[in-house]
Amino acid sequence: MNQANKDEMLLQNQPWERERQIIARLSSLNYRTGELGSYLHNIACGVSELIRVDWTVVTFCQEGFETILASSLEMAEDAPRVYALHGRLIATVIQIGSTLAVEDAVAHPEYGKPAPGYRAYLGIPLQTSEGQVFGTVCSFHRQSRKFTPQEIQIVELFAERAATAIDHYHLYQQQCQFNHILEVEVEKRTAELRAAQTKLVEQERLAAIGEFAAMIVHEIRNPLTTMIMGLKYFKKTILAEPAQERLSLALGEASRLENLLSEILLYAKPQVLHLCELDVNEFIRELLVSMCEMPEARSRHIEFIPASSTIKILGDKDKLKQVFINIVRNACEAVSAGDIVKWKVDSLSSDKVSINVWNGGEPIPPEVLCKLTQPFFSTKACGTGLGLAITKRIVNAHGGKLSIKSDTATGTIVSVKLPVVALGSK
Repeated sequence: MNQANKDEMLLQNQPWERERQIIARLSSLNYRTGELGSYLHNIACGVSELIRVDWTVVTFCQEGFETILASSLEMAEDAPRVYALHGRLIATVIQIGSTLAVEDAVAHPEYGKPAPGYRAYLGIPLQTSEGQVFGTVCSFHRQSRKFTPQEIQIVELFAERAATAIDHYHLYQQQCQFNHILEVEVEKRTAELRAAQTKLVEQERLAAIGEFAAMIVHEIRNPLTTMIMGLKYFKKTILAEPAQERLSLALGEASRLENLLSEILLYAKPQVLHLCELDVNEFIRELLVSMCEMPEARSRHIEFIPASSTIKILGDKDKLKQVFINIVRNACEAVSAGDIVKWKVDSLSSDKVSINVWNGGEPIPPEVLCKLTQPFFSTKACGTGLGLAITKRIVNAHGGKLSIKSDTATGTIVSVKLPVVALGSK
């Protein structure tokens, strides 16, 4: 076979060889959700190889800027990947929404500027299934050259694959985001359900304890009352001094036991609230008048700092009085005569108010601080250990939170945070 026949056969086989290469390249593309960059890089390299150009990039275009997603040439890590579209060839592709082939962009600048150092340009738009253009596959060549219909068709085929991959990737990201939001919401609802179930179980437990406590208190109180009446009868008789001392001691202990029974009953029974709308500033001012007459407060100065605006809450007035009488009494007992106790109202937000009682007495040790609201724990010689436990239960029943902080620098602050129903100007 002479050379002419060999050349003729080679020319005849070229289209088949090109088609074989295209099929091989398309078959090698194996897209997985988390491998978009590698997939697009293979597309860019495949296009450059099949149509024999110097450089191909896959871009994502949005709000007047393009981002290079993949490049057939290796780019330095610090090389810019985001460019403005204005005045560039890619902007024309995005604007017309169709293929743009420019033999010599330097000689024909009306289509826009090519990348520095390049002359020939082929741009294929990437489109969603609805026809929305969101990016390009752009090929550049350093010398001017024409692009045949077959070459354009090849790049359009690869561009379709790239567009599908990017579109699916974004859908996958949206699905992941939706799944995450759904998981968070399910977790939140599950936690709320568990909290509601825990609260219900706690209410049932306390109700059972309350019934049992009421029965025990009733059984103890009856004989105790008889004993107290008998002891008081002996006070009317003339007794020797040692006997009088023993009688006073017995009456004191009986009285303390009676108070303890009352507090046990108060702690154990369910908190039934009789709610009404209360102006926090006015409520405290009214309560302050009577509290200043308490023995513990007479030689102390209670300084009230109201909120700068009207704050209203829904609360049981009598039970909240009990809460703050207990807190302020404790604060007064913690300081010396002539010292100041501050009572301040702070608006935390549109739906929370913090009512704080501060004293500068000796700080409470950490090992004691964590136990203060536990039932029957008391640092007072004659305390029942139920005052703050009852206070906490009343605050919780109002949907609020009781917290205690104490250190040498700031003193002791007891905070009652309650939900707000209305805010107003001063």
